[in-house]
Amino acid sequence: MKGQFAGRMANVQKSFIRELLKVAQDPAIISFAGGLPNPGYFPVQPLRRAADKVLAQDGANVLQYAPTLGYLPLREYIAQRYAQKTGLQIHPDEILITNGSQQGLDLVAKILLDPGDEVILEAPSYLGGIQAFSLYQPQFRTVALHEDGVDLAQLSEAAARDRAKLFYALPNFQNPSGITYSAAKREAAARILHENQVFFIEDDPYRELRFMGDDQPPISSFGRERGFLLGSFSKIVAPALRMGWIVATPPNMDKLIIAKQAADLHSNYVSQRILHQFLLDNDLDAHIGTITAVYRRQRELMVSMLEECFPPEVSFTLPEGGMFLWVRLPEGVSSMDLFNEGVKANVVFVPGHPFYVDGSGQNTLRLNFSNTDEAHIETGMTRLAQALQNVMRQAS
Repeated sequence: MKGQFAGRMANVQKSFIRELLKVAQDPAIISFAGGLPNPGYFPVQPLRRAADKVLAQDGANVLQYAPTLGYLPLREYIAQRYAQKTGLQIHPDEILITNGSQQGLDLVAKILLDPGDEVILEAPSYLGGIQAFSLYQPQFRTVALHEDGVDLAQLSEAAARDRAKLFYALPNFQNPSGITYSAAKREAAARILHENQVFFIEDDPYRELRFMGDDQPPISSFGRERGFLLGSFSKIVAPALRMGWIVATPPNMDKLIIAKQAADLHSNYVSQRILHQFLLDNDLDAHIGTITAVYRRQRELMVSMLEECFPPEVSFTLPEGGMFLWVRLPEGVSSMDLFNEGVKANVVFVPGHPFYVDGSGQNTLRLNFSNTDEAHIETGMTRLAQALQNVMRQAS
């Protein structure tokens, strides 16, 4: 019948979190819902000065069409930072600038996935990844996460299947769980994927937000032939710039360039130039150090409130960085019931079930600590603890 939407749209829902943020717009509500950086630490004036400089010195070129791969000095900066921070040796032509790492997920899915291909996901997994892949009509298989990373036996079994095409993971301060893979798990996962010739998306937007513990090598450092390494400036500079990137080897990059050109020709060139000027004129490591010091305090307060105010049957992760805590309620206690009770008390979070593709996670939830100051964390967690008491009383 004429006028119907494409079949690929049938099973793709609006982002639960984007819809939830509409509720959080009420200034009376304390929100632990969005995965948002703290706007109090956006470098507003340095970015303003960078914008003034690039437009004054090179305005005509800045406002022109640009190469698909992106501004070469910005790609060189990213490559140099990988070498400095991780030891990865990456050529600038192996870096494609994208409109946020979310576009990176879409482009990789576009060049790899046919309907029915199997995509292996962590359980739980990032909702934006689930949404991006769903448009290409894959079959999802999930592997459990433990405190030190993916369940290797489950990953090996899933990767060995005939239609297994892609494994998607966030090994540093995972969204939503906050879990970080150990070095041993990283190397073992890379070996499993190589042996089974499965492509790998290593989504790594939080790597620089470590505030305790030791840095771990990218999984890509154990082999990049079938890998795509995604990064972003959204969490360490400003999300509205929409500046992310994909690292890929030349054969894979050729396909990505075609997909990128078909989508939007190139990413926002003005943002690229302003961002690069900001990076030249400012100490990014010092800026990140300021952010992570704040996030550590906010994380520690939220953990202490969970320990002091919530019943002992409630368990939670202890992230070494990033922006999220993952909470598991007692069996039989619904996080949606808690959400509804929390709204009455003017506090919101993200229930956990949207992060699963199999309908599980009904007693889980994600708490964001990065976007709320310490006074509001204390008030909001007190309200949430009382809301949980109400829900558990009603359930019993």
